[in-house]
Amino acid sequence: MKKLLSGNEAIARGAWEGGARVASAYPGTPSTEIMEKIATYPEIYSEWAPNEKVAMEVALGGSFGGVRALVSMKHVGLNVAADPLFTAAYTGVNGGLVIITADDPGMHSSQNEQDNRHYARAAKVPMLDPSDSAEAREFTMAALDASENFDTPVLLRTTTRISHGKSVVKTAEPLPLRQPGFQPNKAKYVMIPAYGKRRHLAVEERLKRLAEFAEATALNRTEWADTSIGIITSGIAYQYVKEVAPHASVLKLGLIWPLPAAMIKEFAAGVDRLYVVEELDPFLEEQIKALGISLTGKEAFPVTGELNPELVRKGLRLGETETGSAEAEMVKAIDLPMRAPAMCSGCPHRGLFYTLKKLKLVVAGDIGCYTLAVGKPLEAIDTCVCMGASIGGAMGMERAGVEGVISVLGDSTFIHSGITGLINMVYNGSHGTVVVLDNRITAMTGRQQNAASGKRISGDEAPALDIPQLCRALGVNDIHVVDPYDLQAVEKAVRAAVDHPGVSVVITRRPCLLIDKKARRQPVRLDNEACRGCGLCLKLGCPAIEKVPGEGCKTGIRINETLCIGCGLCNQICPSRAITVEREEKRL
Repeated sequence: MKKLLSGNEAIARGAWEGGARVASAYPGTPSTEIMEKIATYPEIYSEWAPNEKVAMEVALGGSFGGVRALVSMKHVGLNVAADPLFTAAYTGVNGGLVIITADDPGMHSSQNEQDNRHYARAAKVPMLDPSDSAEAREFTMAALDASENFDTPVLLRTTTRISHGKSVVKTAEPLPLRQPGFQPNKAKYVMIPAYGKRRHLAVEERLKRLAEFAEATALNRTEWADTSIGIITSGIAYQYVKEVAPHASVLKLGLIWPLPAAMIKEFAAGVDRLYVVEELDPFLEEQIKALGISLTGKEAFPVTGELNPELVRKGLRLGETETGSAEAEMVKAIDLPMRAPAMCSGCPHRGLFYTLKKLKLVVAGDIGCYTLAVGKPLEAIDTCVCMGASIGGAMGMERAGVEGVISVLGDSTFIHSGITGLINMVYNGSHGTVVVLDNRITAMTGRQQNAASGKRISGDEAPALDIPQLCRALGVNDIHVVDPYDLQAVEKAVRAAVDHPGVSVVITRRPCLLIDKKARRQPVRLDNEACRGCGLCLKLGCPAIEKVPGEGCKTGIRINETLCIGCGLCNQICPSRAITVEREEKRL
């Protein structure tokens, strides 16, 4: 049967067809939909884990238990999971173990643009790089096989275009189940130094066998055509190459670590000009040059951002075709102005950031949709590094003598990697304040459940983590729980927390409007005559409050009733009382 699937859907399908029975992940774009789709296959145990390290360990444990397992994450998530990854390379597997790393060239939804192909080389495990949805399914199954055949975890790398792009996939029925069962083997699974030294020797021997496999596997293939130009490529870059240079000879690499050295040398010797086309770092280029092969690489193709057909055409010096020129003109003709990203109308985080800016505090921010508060007009985020870094960063600035520093992070981020930072604050005598934005969901990646939301990935009820009780157990005595729609209460809590001589936690608690639609009320009303046009309401950055000269009231300020959900924040800050709130809930 043939289906039109995204790369993420195809990976989930490949895991099911390949006999996977345990899967764990932490949501992160562009990988999120993999686990959401896997959760629809009842034969596979699936879960959202608190973070990627835990997810990796659950999948590894499933493998030790004798079943095939998969773990997925975005590229920065592999940084969190690197600790178990590197040791898993030593222990090897029992059932096959596939690790999905979804890279994000172009930084569509990420804080950096790292190239995770380097992890394969550093951890000494094989990596596969599919170029479309069909290969995403096929390579997932091949990775499960290779994992068991070579007793190793296998990395499967996707990028945003592979993850979200759709293509035709030929599907099949799942493989027969493996018989689960753990076979105790302390020298293999217990990584004390004495055993680890022996396992390192096994890893090096495995790399030699994998290098031989790379020369013979159908994952790597040569497509001979015009030998005046030869191109070595992989992943999504292969699609661009085939689009702009269908006449060229191509060495398509599906297994990108370890590389097939003999195959590469043979291909290079058979073409007049050799190019390496790859996104981000010169990962392939540097290894191929180390073989003594002359080529054109990053001097012709950018080392930052995504590739596209035009960049590849330009790098190959093919010139613009008539079709290419027409496409460029069409793109130019329909080019639209950029819309600045903003928090949703009625977002429960908005009032908190308005208050923090009003109080002129230094805000150590974190990863989540609330990071959008960095933009105008709120401009209330001063740092953002990685998950949980707001707490450690605020602690460090406090110790450096910076005054008025406050840490802000979401409930899912706090669970992911903020708890240990809070322990550090208590243990080392901090006087800082942490604000946990508890909207009962992991919002930015598409509203996935977490340990505080009260539901599992399946939708079943689950114990909801009590964040205030957890903070008390960690030694925090000053805890404030407030409704972020109540600006007076928020300001009072923040002021009290900042003035407290020890560690304080403020929890702003209100569900995300995208999951609690019943909380929507009638749009607020703007009295055109009473409005003085002071513009204070515009400082909230709410998309429902617009300034359109010549429209609405005499000042040009109007309420977009299509967007307004009646949260009442603007009503609370309007000095002329020109905005009124209808308290009757709007039923949707």
